[in-house]
Amino acid sequence: MSKQVVATGKAPAAIGPYSQAVTANGFVFASGQIPLDPATGQIAPGGIAEQTKQVLENLKAVLEAAGSSLDKALKTTIYITDMNNFAAVNEVYGGYFEVDPAARATVEVCRLPKDALIEIDAIALKE
Repeated sequence: MSKQVVATGKAPAAIGPYSQAVTANGFVFASGQIPLDPATGQIAPGGIAEQTKQVLENLKAVLEAAGSSLDKALKTTIYITDMNNFAAVNEVYGGYFEVDPAARATVEVCRLPKDALIEIDAIALKE
């Protein structure tokens, strides 16, 4: 029943006092990912579609480092700065969750770290 901290260089390093993910009791609790390119540390260029793709690639890398995957995600929360981007986010998101998608909430927020347009966190099964 011990907790384990997850860290991978395949996703952006934490930009504050938190872990990329923590595992406990067969679950992975992945921190919110913003569209930082792990190689440059900068926001991925482009609009909401490109940022959504980068966020999901980051989340995928964190879950895989934790011994999980997007397919094992149980719940995600999407934070977007403009609900007018909802359809574009859904289109990209759907390509990553084609079969039995996770439960999900989407909320509009006034601002995200580094002025990102989107952030996504997840809870997933481990292994």
